[in-house]
Amino acid sequence: MRLKPFILAFATMAVTAMPCLPLFAAEITGAGATFPYPIYARWAQDYRILTGTGLNYQSIGSGAGIKQIKSNTVDFGASDKPLKAEELEKHGLVQFPAIMGAVTPVVNIKGIGPGELMMSGPVLADIYLGKITRWNAPEIAALNPTLKLPAQDIVVVRRSDGSGTTFLFTDYLAKVSPAFKSQVGASTAVKWPVGIGGKGNEGVAAYVQRISNSIGYLEYNYVKQLKMSHMQLRNRDGQFVHPGDESVKAAASNANWTQTPGFGVVLTDQPGRDSWPITGTSFILMHKVQADPARGLEVLKFFDWAYKNGNATAARLSYVALPPALVDQVQQVWKTELKDSSGKAVW
Repeated sequence: MRLKPFILAFATMAVTAMPCLPLFAAEITGAGATFPYPIYARWAQDYRILTGTGLNYQSIGSGAGIKQIKSNTVDFGASDKPLKAEELEKHGLVQFPAIMGAVTPVVNIKGIGPGELMMSGPVLADIYLGKITRWNAPEIAALNPTLKLPAQDIVVVRRSDGSGTTFLFTDYLAKVSPAFKSQVGASTAVKWPVGIGGKGNEGVAAYVQRISNSIGYLEYNYVKQLKMSHMQLRNRDGQFVHPGDESVKAAASNANWTQTPGFGVVLTDQPGRDSWPITGTSFILMHKVQADPARGLEVLKFFDWAYKNGNATAARLSYVALPPALVDQVQQVWKTELKDSSGKAVW
């Protein structure tokens, strides 16, 4: 199945300025997470039309994005794994959230449609540990008494690159499975016991679509656009829930953003009967001292516009916008922490 037109247009190239409008002298550059790439692409397209300012964003994975901002090769980095306070301080970085969404397990099993397969975190972890290897295993059958599960081997698909999506997925599995925590752990890149590696959300989606009896994990936007079969997951409160706006909002509803340096809240395995268990936030990384304040200001103007005008687009693409109170907190950090070399505030 082919990607929808807007994803196809942006999946293998950076978001660039449209030729019919004048280029901004210092086009914004960013790199990192594939998780938010579809919404950044759409925001960039709309913003370019309205302002003439272009955005070149490379969807290369959170790990690579972190490396690029640390080495000063882009104006901002993007990561779905928040950096800890000591790492932010060491590299002189400011971190703030941009958008929220859901990481979603998907399957390609003949006769099983979207949302029909029920799954628990511990069983999902055992699949990715290679302990459960067939779809009709008793552990899966017990969760799905009304489904006809095939007596076929499970083909595990996971990311091959450093990925914030992988961080969120493994962070969740490590929280619900002591064995997964001890054997694999949670990170943007882990040593997987089993599976085929795909690069980016696009690569994982392509493998799962092509291979019968496979399982993978994707940002929810890709799942919807490609009409793939997602699972219902049993959450911390014991309820089976679907991914989506309301379940992501439910997971984020009790987050205390200001108590964690850099707003580094991880929203996996949150309480609440309606909470999606693998909810994530994508973060932006910028240098506290802006070597080129004009470019830094343009980055902030872009995200300011996105916060104020991009919510409807985010909802259409199955992302969840930040609550207004959190946006106010983020912009206060812009005012106090982002400065030029003389100490003057950029925002």
